[in-house]
Amino acid sequence: MTSKAVRLRAAAASAVTALAISATVLGAGAGTANAVDRVRLAGDVQIAPGITYRAFSLTASHGTVTGHVVTADLSDPRVSVGLLTPGKVAARAKLSQLAAAQEAVAGINADFFNIDETQHPGVQATGSAVGPAIADGVPLKAAVPNGQRFGPALPPGTSTRDVIGVGYDRKARLDELSLDGTVRGRHGERFGLAGLNQYAIPEGGIGAFNSLWGDVSRRRAVCGTDTVRAAACTTDAYEVTVKDGRVVSESDSIGAGAVDPDSVVLVGREAGAAQLRSLQVGERVRVSDRLRTTSGKRLRFAVGGYPVLRDGEPLPGLDTKAVATRTGAAIGDHGRTLYLLVLDGSAESGAGLTVAELAGVLHDVGADDGVNLDGGGSSTLVTRDPVSGAPVVRNHPTGGAERPIPEGIGVFSRG
Repeated sequence: MTSKAVRLRAAAASAVTALAISATVLGAGAGTANAVDRVRLAGDVQIAPGITYRAFSLTASHGTVTGHVVTADLSDPRVSVGLLTPGKVAARAKLSQLAAAQEAVAGINADFFNIDETQHPGVQATGSAVGPAIADGVPLKAAVPNGQRFGPALPPGTSTRDVIGVGYDRKARLDELSLDGTVRGRHGERFGLAGLNQYAIPEGGIGAFNSLWGDVSRRRAVCGTDTVRAAACTTDAYEVTVKDGRVVSESDSIGAGAVDPDSVVLVGREAGAAQLRSLQVGERVRVSDRLRTTSGKRLRFAVGGYPVLRDGEPLPGLDTKAVATRTGAAIGDHGRTLYLLVLDGSAESGAGLTVAELAGVLHDVGADDGVNLDGGGSSTLVTRDPVSGAPVVRNHPTGGAERPIPEGIGVFSRG
């Protein structure tokens, strides 16, 4: 167990402990109206070797807030972290179902996602997440353009490419994942790839959809612009299917249906559509893609989330007004400790946290770096029941029931 974990456990064990959060944690200019007065930690409960759970309460700017924290000691060789997923990018399931299927000890919901398409009547919502995702070292998807995301405004200097992940060195870190991909034709054509299994392709770009996408329509990928999610769907789009390295079909209509394991569907818009029209049925085409980290470190697990805490300090420009039920994930002890935090709902009609307050709470439970994840009705935390072995929802989700989600963060223990 890390020294930081020992200190937190000792504090919690001596009945109920109050930890002050200073004004510097909340950020200059936050003011007393937006400050969190204190965090009260209940005693830790070990739910598996290297993994503990505890409840907490705090006095925030809009009243008393209750929440739940899972702490995973990544220095324990029995502990691991993974992506909880329904098996396809464009699919959703309840967190408890995902945790049960993958036998996770605990988990929380993860990134914001394409939850509705009221702005584009007749276009199917994909249910897929905003940011990149890696599961067991396999890239599942890349990030949509910043203007196409769902969720609160991004803090300055952040983007949809930001992730929280765990490397092959077993250390957690904040990083960025950028898509590096190409489409190469037989006659020397070489086009950059701007999307991978994502619900929005950048303007003028080409996106690739493989068997990991699912059977949901790809039409949403050519709607909106890089800066305005609600903008109309482009009428200049083109789709090419490549099977076993050869073009087998082309269409001016963007389709739906499962993609064969030996195939990839290329969807282009504007300039990207023009590039795809230059390919011919029967032509040999090579499609390559990979996700590169800014740090240069390889990630075994990663999921999108925008940073709110770096090196023990809140990011500048965090919102100090809007209150909501929050989900957060954070890192302490130089990447050796992972914290998963969820509030009880319904904060939107009562007490909750601002994004700035969330950064302060993550710092105070022991983190140095942290991200804000999808909140509101998506906020869910589960832990494994010690008797039945089934996942138990620990928080009280908004609306009283779990919302199906596209992905979550799971922690596992071999002990």
